[in-house]
Amino acid sequence: MKATIQINNQYIEVDFSKPLDISIPLQASAKNPLAWYQNAPAIEPVKMGDWTGKVSEGASVNFNNVFFNPHAHGTHTECLGHISEECYSVNDALKTFFFLAEVISVQPESVGEDEIISKESIVKALNGKTPEAIIIRTLPNNSEKKSKHWSDTNWPFLHENAALFLREIGVKHLLIDLPSVDKERDEGKLLAHKAFWNYPENPRHYCTITELIYVPDSIADGSYLLNLQIASFHNDASPSKPVLYKIENL
Repeated sequence: MKATIQINNQYIEVDFSKPLDISIPLQASAKNPLAWYQNAPAIEPVKMGDWTGKVSEGASVNFNNVFFNPHAHGTHTECLGHISEECYSVNDALKTFFFLAEVISVQPESVGEDEIISKESIVKALNGKTPEAIIIRTLPNNSEKKSKHWSDTNWPFLHENAALFLREIGVKHLLIDLPSVDKERDEGKLLAHKAFWNYPENPRHYCTITELIYVPDSIADGSYLLNLQIASFHNDASPSKPVLYKIENL
């Protein structure tokens, strides 16, 4: 289903019958990605007395409870409320859902025992572009990211200056294939989160960070239309489903 739409005073052509899903689905399995020292999520039928909410066990419907943590168990989108003393909801922060986005691939740089995504690597990959949303694919890239257990791995992270640069060029939505834009153990500094959201000086309430995505190699670097879908959670973060569409008239 091809369509021409106007976004940010620009007309673009996309084929909505060809979505590129870059989310990682949540599953009650060891194959589910894990972070922040959490166990696997659970999806279990409700049990009330001698009744079990499972068709194969005699119920008329499947009726499951789902136990998970948005930050630890899969693709999620978070708002300023993730790091603020005040309570802010991602459902209030994200009011529109289509954005012009740029997919970039970056190789983290080794600095001591850390791997850092530098401002310089972001500047080079963007090559002068200033998108509303940026999707960062870290290299090397492999499908193991979809089931990796990240706790105690000291994953690569976004340097504070890189996050500041993204804020300065007007990026509103930052997506990355790691459990956090910040270092796993950083003594609570959260430098990249704070730089991107400009917190606490002048907080950007309408901006979001999406983590634990997966961008397969079949998706080339370049410009896309992003549909950033979230569940309607009144919480600092929600499980989310970012979907890309190739822009066909570029």
